[in-house]
Amino acid sequence: MVCGGFACSKNCLCALNLLYTLVSLLLIGIAAWGIGFGLISSLRVVGVVIAVGIFLFLIALVGLIGAVKHHQVLLFFYMIILLLVFVVQFSVSCACLALNEEQQGQLLEVGWNNTASARNDIQRNLNCCGFRTYNPNDTCLASCVKSSHPCSLCAPIIGKYAGEVLRFVGGIGLFFSFTETPYELLLGDIDHGGQ
Repeated sequence: MVCGGFACSKNCLCALNLLYTLVSLLLIGIAAWGIGFGLISSLRVVGVVIAVGIFLFLIALVGLIGAVKHHQVLLFFYMIILLLVFVVQFSVSCACLALNEEQQGQLLEVGWNNTASARNDIQRNLNCCGFRTYNPNDTCLASCVKSSHPCSLCAPIIGKYAGEVLRFVGGIGLFFSFTETPYELLLGDIDHGGQ
């Protein structure tokens, strides 16, 4: 059986939106799991992940309903939203890939200074104290404080992985931003009735 025309486009769009729905539910579940097991105590981080999951779920739902019902208005708005997501995703991916080590260090230091709960999680999980300097009067939840072992600074530990993570996230984001381009062409095919 050969897949061609509108039926194939509709089935592909439905399958991709079901995949997006699963990814959104996975995001929401991982955020809930992280806070439930005490891995993340920052409500901002969890809130952002859950918000992205809900946004993706709603967008996938709009695409799924538009494809199944062949509702051209829903498909048009769906295509516009995907175009905006593409632009944002492409921009963030390029920014992740373009950051050098000095810029990464500055970005990490700003994040370190602005989030107390994430700072405590990092110090506890990585067993380090302070970012570039450590003041013994500051609160540090690392286990090295309680023992006689000297505590290492957090900046070198975080910096070692930051470059790898940014390259990975940038590469994955770039890959998926370019996979959305044929997806929008597929939408155009559905929007015009497969003609």
